[in-house]
Amino acid sequence: MKLKGALALMLSPVVLLAACDGSKPLIKREPKEPVFPAADRPVASIVSARWSNEEARDRLNEAGEVMNKAEIRKGMTVADIGAGEGYYTIRMAARVGKDGRVLAEDIVASVRDTLAERVAREDLANVSVKLGEANDPKLPEASFDRVLMVHMYHEIEQPYEFLWRLRPSLKPDGLVVVVDANRPTQNHGTPPALLKCEFAAVGYTQVDMDEMPSAGGYLATFRATGPRPKPEAIRACRLG
Repeated sequence: MKLKGALALMLSPVVLLAACDGSKPLIKREPKEPVFPAADRPVASIVSARWSNEEARDRLNEAGEVMNKAEIRKGMTVADIGAGEGYYTIRMAARVGKDGRVLAEDIVASVRDTLAERVAREDLANVSVKLGEANDPKLPEASFDRVLMVHMYHEIEQPYEFLWRLRPSLKPDGLVVVVDANRPTQNHGTPPALLKCEFAAVGYTQVDMDEMPSAGGYLATFRATGPRPKPEAIRACRLG
């Protein structure tokens, strides 16, 4: 009992001082997580790391046509999002050359590991492989001339958050390149008008849109313009 009383006497000046200086107690508050609108359309499930047989794709010159249309050149730094087995990763590594860089990313750890083994096996010194998150590609800021998303946009569960977090990774003249099929998202495609609307909601301007039969659909390019909107100001596009 005496010990408790002594402690009370020792602590009471501190309490009085805290009360007398007129200050409010400091309360550490955790920063609020931004809230993004949900996609107003179905989200396709991830079904495979492979879009098609690589030999068949090469016979159509799929990667060559996409890289040409996206103006991917030697010395560029390119991100391959949803890289899967690495069809584009391997070919873009050859296109950008030893002075360029390719970052290949997937959100499935086993797929990432298999691709990393392929990159090591083929001794691709200009390629790095990393694991991303479903709603955040976690790319370094101001780093990429091109960000490529081939037949995977319809699988992004939170497209507005994903695109919002992607924006800072682009260089000032960087472009996001989307290859997808013109069909409903639940059927593993994205209608071009919906794609344009979702990108615009996060402050991207469509630069080009072309039919790309060799890639099984179309190719669209986007540039980030103006300030990045606040998450609460983003409005979801309505399907149809």
